[in-house]
Order: sequence, then structure tokens, then C-alpha cells
Amino acid sequence: PGEITLFNARIKARHVAASHPGALVIGVDTVVAFEGEIFGKPRDMEHALEMLSRLNGRAHEVWSGVWVVRGQRETGFNELTRVRFRTLTEPQLRTYLARIGPLDKAGAYAAQDDQGDIIESFEGCFDNVVGLPMKSLAWVLRKFGEKSDA
Repeated sequence: PGEITLFNARIKARHVAASHPGALVIGVDTVVAFEGEIFGKPRDMEHALEMLSRLNGRAHEVWSGVWVVRGQRETGFNELTRVRFRTLTEPQLRTYLARIGPLDKAGAYAAQDDQGDIIESFEGCFDNVVGLPMKSLAWVLRKFGEKSDA
């Protein structure tokens, strides 16, 4: 998962940087990894329910790859967070999915909108689960000479 997310983040950042020479460009890609499988964004609501049903009451990993480009200078990193879900019934999962609109979210859930519904606990950077590991990014941005309050 780390290699895939870093590769995708690099492709995204380089693509945008090619059109904006000299600009600081950040590319990010996030996936959910569970039992050797990568969960990207669901195809439809039934696929989202299938994903959440598999993750239900269990732990999984959230991987983000981040790539930063400015001119000829570029670097990247991965962030890993372990997340454990509560055990919910199928009707509860369907209600959750209807509320958060999962089709544009890796793993079919939204940490930023969780409200204690599905995430029981996590180990690591919570911002990573939302999709952008701010503390690690701030450290990299300082290396690029940028000021950051993250």
C-alpha cells in the first residue's frame, strides 16, 4: 500500500507541477488496507456496504502517500495509521453510508464526519485517516523553506 500511494501521489504532483513551474505542489493518495487487499473508493453504495461490512468490528490500516514538488526539487513520504471500527448492524451501516456519501472516500468511510459512529480507536496520525497527515507534511514543507502552523 505504501508504494502504491507514494507512486500515485508522485504522478499527481508531477502532473500539476508541469503546468505550474516554480509552484509548490503537493500530491496525495490515500488507501485502506485490510487482509492483504487495498480498498480504494467504492463503485456504488452496495460496494461501500460490502467494504464496511468487511471492516466492521475489525482493525485496518490507512496509508497515505504524499509527494511535494517545487521546480527540480521533490520528495515524498508515507504515513500509516491503524484504525479499529466499532461493530455495527447492517441497518446501522446503511444509515451511516447514507449520511456520509461514501463514493469519493477510500474504504467507504469519512473520519472527518465520524461523530463517534464507526471509529472505535486509532493508532497514529488521525489527520492521515482524514487524508492529509499535517504534522509530517509540515516537517517536509519546512525543508522546502515554507512556514507551516500544522
